[in-house]
Amino acid sequence: MRQNHVVLPEQVECWVQDAVGPGSRITRAKRLRLGGWHVNHALDVIDSRGRTHRLILRRWARSGWEAADPDYTAEREVRVLALLRSTPVSAPVVVAADPTGALCDVPALLLTRLPGRPPRPSDIDTDESSLQLAETLARIHDVAPSLDVHLAYYRLSYDRAHATLARWMPATSIWRQAVSLVRQRPPETTKIFIHRDYHPENTLWSRRHLSGVVDWTQASWGPAAFDVAHMRWNLVADHGQRRADRFLAQYRATTGRALTDQPYWDLVSLFDLLLAGDEPGNIDAADLLRFEDYAATALLRSQ
Repeated sequence: MRQNHVVLPEQVECWVQDAVGPGSRITRAKRLRLGGWHVNHALDVIDSRGRTHRLILRRWARSGWEAADPDYTAEREVRVLALLRSTPVSAPVVVAADPTGALCDVPALLLTRLPGRPPRPSDIDTDESSLQLAETLARIHDVAPSLDVHLAYYRLSYDRAHATLARWMPATSIWRQAVSLVRQRPPETTKIFIHRDYHPENTLWSRRHLSGVVDWTQASWGPAAFDVAHMRWNLVADHGQRRADRFLAQYRATTGRALTDQPYWDLVSLFDLLLAGDEPGNIDAADLLRFEDYAATALLRSQ
């Protein structure tokens, strides 16, 4: 019995079934957690030979993405995923793409579904799991795009050189010092391939093994330390400073990169969260206190 008849528009169903092949039909569609601008569905599609294809339908269906993030497109993610196919990084493979939304209702990708599920807290809060996160990021940073692959440089959600505290943030001494440090000229660093949004919720786990990395729309050229920093504030928020520090130590040990300027990038990435808008969003008072302690530690380590 079909379970998707109220989930997907008919135009979308037709596009998916045509992509899999004549005679295909969707037998299951489950909406996954919302992304920043994406609406994602896990699909089971049976083809004309009776084989089941386990896929992810990724649609740029949330209004406003073109104005807020015009460079984070379906076409960009197609290029990135094509690049990753010949690497050891476990990432989805593109089955079909409609970057302009000419065939589907909006820009969309149809991807293979990786094994595993989003992590539970217990999946992340161990030394073994943070080692897997570090080793996986090291593999990502080892990707060497060929010269004919165009990748954008990473960008921030705020004007770093003129950064000021958000109105909703307390103007404490720590926050004032932190934003002052961020305004300084960035340290010289080698630009490499980065995920740009690497954090636990963009990983998949199966039997305590990190089985894949998803959400590649923002992959860019950028500093390794920025990718590390993005993971670190996510770990601070959900697992504490110790887990974030352990991840950093394991990444350093895995790669041999000293990351001597990590405190600077920790603050740059933290403000990428805090200064992304005029409102605190999901950041509550307890989160802000944890982040202020984290910023204080970064300031001490930067001296």
